Amino acid sequence: MPAMRRASGTMFGLAYGDALGAPTEFLTMKQIARRFGERGPADLDGDPALVTDDTQMAIAVGLALLDALENPPFTPDLITPMWRRRFVDWLDSPENNRAPGNTCLKACRGLAAGKPWVEATVAGSKGCGANMRVAPVGLAPGLSDETRAGASQLQAALTHGHPTGLAASELTAFAVRWLADGMDPAGLPAALRARCHEQRTVYHGDWLGELWQRPGMDAPETFIARGWDECLAVLDRLDEALAAGDRTSDPCAVTGAGWVAEEALATGLLCFLLFPDEPAEAIRRGAASSGDSDSIACLAGAFAGAHLGMGAWPDGWSARIEYAADLARIGGAWD
Repeated sequence: MPAMRRASGTMFGLAYGDALGAPTEFLTMKQIARRFGERGPADLDGDPALVTDDTQMAIAVGLALLDALENPPFTPDLITPMWRRRFVDWLDSPENNRAPGNTCLKACRGLAAGKPWVEATVAGSKGCGANMRVAPVGLAPGLSDETRAGASQLQAALTHGHPTGLAASELTAFAVRWLADGMDPAGLPAALRARCHEQRTVYHGDWLGELWQRPGMDAPETFIARGWDECLAVLDRLDEALAAGDRTSDPCAVTGAGWVAEEALATGLLCFLLFPDEPAEAIRRGAASSGDSDSIACLAGAFAGAHLGMGAWPDGWSARIEYAADLARIGGAWD
């Protein structure tokens, strides 16, 4: 049996979802149905099919990880300047014209100005920019669970300083890792819930430094627990939506519109888990949504690709997607 190439499936899957969801991001469900049909966009548009900042920043995370893993040991001191440089390069790129989020722009401007990242980050933001780009951390080989957790939270914290953005990013990375390792998708919600409980008071100080120090926080454990609690709450909503099993209605109706990190995680997971063996349908469901459709479909594509591998995606898409060479470089390094 040929290798499933799950890393490539993840990287290309997130880009496919991003490209499919980009044209629907600011449309209502009725507008989407009129333009694309009830099931949403069926095919990539254009050659190349353009992606958004979601894929651009996921590539930035992945390329920095490739560089870091070639220069072990993998530590926060090693990867932080690499991620800083890649994020600033993204900020300055002429291709950074895909409606990027204000949080990412503001924080990256601070990074470009040389501020310490704990000052550059937007402390109150838990936008989905924290976790739309984290899939490469889930794929990176050879990391301990503690290192993967710290790294996934750090890449979020460089721009989004809210504890829920950190926790949702860790859950996203671990979902990708577990699926790539062969976890049955049906077991994913319970595994994520258990992770929330296990990690609720774990603050990765080596990675996050003094990020927790802000008004109202008496200890790092108090800070991070808020993020895990909000993720647990949205996992309750995910369970509710999965129990209903509605594969035709707006996926944002129960789990949320996805503009914030925990809702993007839950709604992306919902789209994947409603169609665990139909990856193209999973990202179509994410694209046909009333919320942040490109980020929702991007996450659904990452989960589907980690589960099913590169061969599950439609033939011909890999030749048409924007940034195919970068996606192939990252995926091929870790397949």
